[in-house]
Amino acid sequence: MTTGTLIAIIGAALAAIICGLGSAIAVTMSGKAAAGVVSENPNLFGKILILQILPGTQGFYGFLTAILLMSSIGALGGNLEPLTTDVGWAYFGATLPITIVGFVSAIYQGRMAVSAIHLTAKQPDSSGKGMTMTALVETYAILAVLTSILLILGIS
Repeated sequence: MTTGTLIAIIGAALAAIICGLGSAIAVTMSGKAAAGVVSENPNLFGKILILQILPGTQGFYGFLTAILLMSSIGALGGNLEPLTTDVGWAYFGATLPITIVGFVSAIYQGRMAVSAIHLTAKQPDSSGKGMTMTALVETYAILAVLTSILLILGIS
């Protein structure tokens, strides 16, 4: 395996790992708040569950980026391309937007979800407002994954 290919694979792995870690931390954070609320009012489970799930999307974005990169270099079809070091670093750089923004936005979206869960506990009819506020943080993860995808496709 060439050095460039290895660098690209490390970029793909980090996108999946770091975004997944951010989402796992955030979903756990919001899950703790959700468990407390649902223990007091089980009828809120459906509304609260959606809020807990929202910070998990960044993990999917990192995974999607990793799959796209691995597909672009032929790693999924068994035809792994030897890449130059420059191209490997280009692929690695293409993963950085989602790797960094995915992790950070997952954590902050988790914090927002916790606040929205507390809002829903006090005012169940405000759960839609809480979902909207939590989903706004998602915008930046979406922009980051689109940037990474466009960069990967531009290299391919």
